[in-house]
Amino acid sequence: MSDLSAKSGVWVIIPAAGIGSRMGSDIPKQYLTIQSKTILEHTISRFLTFDAIAGILIVVGENDPYWPKVESSLANSGVATPFLHVTTGGAERADTVVKGLNFLSDELGLPEDQWVMVHDAARPCVRDQDLLSLLDIRNSDFAGGILALPVKDTMKREVIDKQLISHTESREQLWHALTPQLFRLGALSSAIKFAKQAGKQLTDEASAMEQVGESVALVESASDNIKLTTPSDLPLIEFLLQQREINTDA
Repeated sequence: MSDLSAKSGVWVIIPAAGIGSRMGSDIPKQYLTIQSKTILEHTISRFLTFDAIAGILIVVGENDPYWPKVESSLANSGVATPFLHVTTGGAERADTVVKGLNFLSDELGLPEDQWVMVHDAARPCVRDQDLLSLLDIRNSDFAGGILALPVKDTMKREVIDKQLISHTESREQLWHALTPQLFRLGALSSAIKFAKQAGKQLTDEASAMEQVGESVALVESASDNIKLTTPSDLPLIEFLLQQREINTDA
């Protein structure tokens, strides 16, 4: 665990206010359990061994009934403040991220040039080497960067509402956007607020930075940095986590 001061290193924001409707579960997907731990706990654990990480902020839904148990479990494992903080999010992901950024700025007093990584709560398999590669962006001239994966499959464009092929899209220069996504606190907050005021649709943090003309680097990720989205993802993530545990113990 990092022993860096609150104003050094990189802070991680994990938006965990969503309900994951495509999972078809009564429990939000980040609280589903694998190996006696929630998906969210597995995700948090990915950042606990990096000296470059100064702290983690979990942004949960208002009156979230599941978080207190997870927080207690983390505290019993030795993960506690000032390394781990929690605040409440908003109606949409962008709102949740802004609330997280505001917390870091207003409550913790972090400066605008603070580096912040935003990572999906339900993406617990990101690799250490990919995190290190993304963190290297801090030494570049880019405004930030994201983990991403080049598109390998043939891409088809659908006829609207007909599930019928319109045409084949070129996959050249196309990438799947993943997380974490790394930017400076002030720049990201301003970009999201600007995009929302302009009525732009934001699907990730990079899309906000794109709206204000910032340069965002693509950092290639391993293909197993997958997000729990549908029920079929759950056994694959369980397998990947089991394999990681076996290799770590070897």
